[in-house]
Amino acid sequence: MQTALIVGVSGIVGGNLADLLVAQGDWTVYGVARRPGNREGVLPVAVDLRDAAAVAAALKEVKPTHVFLATWLRQPTEAENIRVNAGMVRNVLDAVSAAKSVKHVALVTGLKHYLGPFEAYGKGALPATPFREEQERLPLENFYYAQEDEVFAAAARDGYGWSVHRPHTIIGHAVGNTMNMGTTLAVYASLCKELGKPMRFPGSSVQWNSLTDMTDARLLAKHLLWAATSPAARDEAFNVVNGDVFRWSWMWQRIADWFGVETEKLRGEGTPLEQQLVDAEPVWRQITAKHGLVESDLHVLASAWHTDADLGRPIEVVTDMSKSRRLGFTEYQATDESFFELFARLRAERLIP
Repeated sequence: MQTALIVGVSGIVGGNLADLLVAQGDWTVYGVARRPGNREGVLPVAVDLRDAAAVAAALKEVKPTHVFLATWLRQPTEAENIRVNAGMVRNVLDAVSAAKSVKHVALVTGLKHYLGPFEAYGKGALPATPFREEQERLPLENFYYAQEDEVFAAAARDGYGWSVHRPHTIIGHAVGNTMNMGTTLAVYASLCKELGKPMRFPGSSVQWNSLTDMTDARLLAKHLLWAATSPAARDEAFNVVNGDVFRWSWMWQRIADWFGVETEKLRGEGTPLEQQLVDAEPVWRQITAKHGLVESDLHVLASAWHTDADLGRPIEVVTDMSKSRRLGFTEYQATDESFFELFARLRAERLIP
């Protein structure tokens, strides 16, 4: 029996990983978050990761064999992102150090490793696509780098293995997640359908026309489990995407067709979702009342700022998965089906009409 400590269990990554490990049947699973909730098969640990003493107390009796770090807190500047998010990683790894039980630590970051932090996102000199793991860090402050360095230092100190996982935009089920394109687009399409308006692409012409890819949270969970239990993956950083590529000019129409909504042809650049949804809160409340939905707060479901950032990038963003394939990870997921399965679940749970 192995023991997993999932840090960020209430999020889109941690929640899907918890589901996978519980279904495996041979894991004891602890789930850490400020509000971890009541997830079947998961032992909840409620703590503010910024408080080192509180983290040490909360994890005193937990002896994990595997630690999965899948959380962050957005701050107003990258310097603060570094201070807070690297500090949270350090607090967790210091807290579990004394037990000497840890075999592997997995850290989830993302493509801002290659694209730069929000303050300089997709600007300046960037590595060529497709992004590959051996490409050097950008000469910029980046909290992903600081988190990695905390993991590397703790692994060297305590003698366990590590892995770093860099997904592209994640599609998956999580309510209240701050970076959730799938649910955001489901809400937007539902609003368009209710109002009889076409879906207008919110991003750049480059994203509309260029190849790209995405990451299903369920595939990411499988990747985390594979790396944590495969000797070949020890002490390695990995990109992790679904395995297909597409253009948003194709995917946008696929999503609109699922909802039965018209699309508006992109002319020039798109209109950001934050602008399109500026007056949408009362409309969403009307929709929830009309259809008996369970969440009337638009901002709990939709993170327009994040979707705008991803779809507004002025460069092609596509990722190489060859390293994982060479070392034995062969899972694949069609991205349009990822969207459709998420939409169906949101509808079944009465989060969208």
